[in-house]
Amino acid sequence: METTLPGAVLFSCTQNSIRSPMAEGLLKDLHGTEIYVDSVGVRALEVNGFAIEVMAELGIDITKHKAKTFDDLEDSSFDLVISLSPHAQHKAVELTRFMACEVEFWHTFDPSVIDGSRDVRLDAYRAVRDELKKRILERFPVAQNFEI
Repeated sequence: METTLPGAVLFSCTQNSIRSPMAEGLLKDLHGTEIYVDSVGVRALEVNGFAIEVMAELGIDITKHKAKTFDDLEDSSFDLVISLSPHAQHKAVELTRFMACEVEFWHTFDPSVIDGSRDVRLDAYRAVRDELKKRILERFPVAQNFEI
């Protein structure tokens, strides 16, 4: 069964500093030449250092990510919007009023709420990264002979 990939995907979360930049980086790494990928938040906050660190473990650099909000979007032509938090889901549904797009809700844990040692916190970020990677691989499969 062959899956048709969307031409443009937007990931959204609450602050565009952890979950959506991680998802954006993962999908760009997987299908960056085939799919236009962007991310936004309900609010914009600088990219999180733990998110940068756990993505670097996979060889994905998100240090140049500039957080933005839905209002900052320059392109409003997305085939698919994937929201990763309830706040972002409400904003994504609002987009469908003026944009013909699919909206999917992938409720994703916010690792910034974890307290504890550096290692405990990094493990929480890794768990989110790995869950996003799994879902992205399932939703946007690669050719059988392609390895990541």
